[in-house]
Amino acid sequence: MEVLPEIAKWVSTDHFQNRDIDGKIIERLVEAARRAPSAKNRQPWRLIIAQKEEVRSRLAEAAFGQDPAKEAQAVAAFCTTNVDYRMPNGHHAYPLDIGIASGFLMIQARAEGLGVHPMSTYDEQEVKEILTVPHSMRVALLVLLGWPAEEPLLKERRPTEQIVSYDHW
Repeated sequence: MEVLPEIAKWVSTDHFQNRDIDGKIIERLVEAARRAPSAKNRQPWRLIIAQKEEVRSRLAEAAFGQDPAKEAQAVAAFCTTNVDYRMPNGHHAYPLDIGIASGFLMIQARAEGLGVHPMSTYDEQEVKEILTVPHSMRVALLVLLGWPAEEPLLKERRPTEQIVSYDHW
């Protein structure tokens, strides 16, 4: 399995085609997220896939009208069902767990030929109301999905020596 070459081509999609995503593809994306590991196997997520135009339009407004949010044909909202659980190191578990699950979904989306755009800039309270997320839960991340309208340009990444060291800082 050659994953690294695909990861090396990773770019968030800023513009999407107005073209539906087949239900079988959505099922595979959900299955990829469902299979993700989590702290103590708690699987603290609830995934809401918004595909109806009316719901997507309202979510785009909650995302402050950003173009990718207006154009995406589906929005995967990653919600946590376990806001308070902390790992033994004191950190909340859900940001890590949601990060892994959303990463699995995004890799599968790319394998399907879809463009993806993770989005954390949105009014969470408004998103919760639109998607009827219970008060006690958080909407940790939105992932925009759709067929890319253009081939995005690769963005510069920091050189390896700036982001890694071995055995000490």
